[in-house]
Amino acid sequence: MYNSILLTVDLSDPASWQRAMPEAVKTCQTTGAKLHVLAVIPTFGMPLVEGFFPDDFQKNAMAKTKTELAALLKAEVPSSVTTEAHTRYGKVHEEILTAIKTMGIDLVVMASPPPDRLRDFLVGSNADRVVRRSTVSILVVR
Repeated sequence: MYNSILLTVDLSDPASWQRAMPEAVKTCQTTGAKLHVLAVIPTFGMPLVEGFFPDDFQKNAMAKTKTELAALLKAEVPSSVTTEAHTRYGKVHEEILTAIKTMGIDLVVMASPPPDRLRDFLVGSNADRVVRRSTVSILVVR
């Protein structure tokens, strides 16, 4: 049924994977799918803000994220599940949508915080943006 499953994680927020990861792992074990785990380092949004950070910030953030993601997968995903870790830098929802296309993903598993009207009005959620634009099925775990 599924060959490639994408799990999105925010390494700074365990709630982004604590419930979603077991669902993704269980689905991979049931279907024999490969688990792709993606952590996206968000952009600053404005060049003015970016100017306050060191020139090597992105390189250092990517290296740290790769290390932390590898440790998370080693601790939380059984060795029987084939996994591949991915890190990207950019707008979170855009990077997830790009990953869906480039990795041949069949299903995305992601967490979403409980609805908050003010937050949704001001910034929206990445899960909402992905659900509305994705060409594949999305399992949103709360």
